[in-house]
Amino acid sequence: MEEDMGRPRSSPSLAGGDFALSDAFYFYKKGLESIVDDEVTQRFSSEELASWNLLTRTNQNFHYISLRLTIIWGLGVFVRYCILLPLRVTLAVIGISWLVIGTTLVGFLSDSSVKNWLSELVHLTCYRICARALSATIRYHNRENKPRKGGICVANHTAPIDVVILANDGCYAMVGQVHGGLMGVIQRSMVRSCPHVWFERSEMKDRHTVTSRLRAHVAAKTKLPILIFPEGTCINNTSVMMFKKGSFEVGATISPVAIKYDPRFGDAFWNSSKYNIVSYLLRTMTSWAVVVNVWYLPPMSLQDGEDAAQFANKVKSAIARQGGLLDLAWDGGLKRGKVKDTLREEQQRMYSKKDVSR
Repeated sequence: MEEDMGRPRSSPSLAGGDFALSDAFYFYKKGLESIVDDEVTQRFSSEELASWNLLTRTNQNFHYISLRLTIIWGLGVFVRYCILLPLRVTLAVIGISWLVIGTTLVGFLSDSSVKNWLSELVHLTCYRICARALSATIRYHNRENKPRKGGICVANHTAPIDVVILANDGCYAMVGQVHGGLMGVIQRSMVRSCPHVWFERSEMKDRHTVTSRLRAHVAAKTKLPILIFPEGTCINNTSVMMFKKGSFEVGATISPVAIKYDPRFGDAFWNSSKYNIVSYLLRTMTSWAVVVNVWYLPPMSLQDGEDAAQFANKVKSAIARQGGLLDLAWDGGLKRGKVKDTLREEQQRMYSKKDVSR
């Protein structure tokens, strides 16, 4: 907008700074464009395919094209729901049960290299079983850049299954909020065998508490790398949004990872405002497959004269370039909240100082 506003006035008679009604048209145009199709809102809905496919995976409803395609689509529904789904649910139950039982048993052992080895074995086995439950086809690139112990792994976030995708190729220490119910049972069993970092709700709001605990974890070079999704929410596989700077203040080496799902075989995005976790997993398990590419990027460190926010933006841009994603500066928290008054006022001040008469 600033570039367009800075262009010379088309009418020479108005070069002296007189106001013309057409001066406001540019703002009307941009405002209507934002209402119709803004950069942020569309990142929180399922990625639209270029054309309809046999999964009816797009935001459009099923359209009758021909009898043959309708019969093929019906057969596909039968295969996905009546054959694949029961098998996948069985595998998921086995994987989660093994995780709870295995990590609980390993937790009774005293700290030693044997306990660490058994813990990693249990975690890897569980995640690989769960990946089979999703019919996940994963292609890892540049494995020489895999995150190492004593560091932090940051990745773009599309869905909860991102953890399963990454943990299939190596173990990570998870960071997250303490939950209740089944998720709470899984968290308590996992932390017995592996030093995951779980926070109470009140602690999550205290940035200094989070940062200090992360520093303490990475200071022990023998502990697993921490896996963090700095966006703080799920984005629909088309973009990368603002990274929270907390994990970049720790001072540890950052290992960026780019994750990109193939939308033709299933919708990996979790729209948490529309579907609960059970509905999401059901939708994922009734797709044909989860096809995904994972790129390990070279490690990055904070440079002299660079603050945490600049470092976070640098890492975000690298992930976006590698994954073929849009690099957006907006906060993913807008998924559930409104734009801050300070941001709106900043835009108003910028417009008020602009000389539209040039």
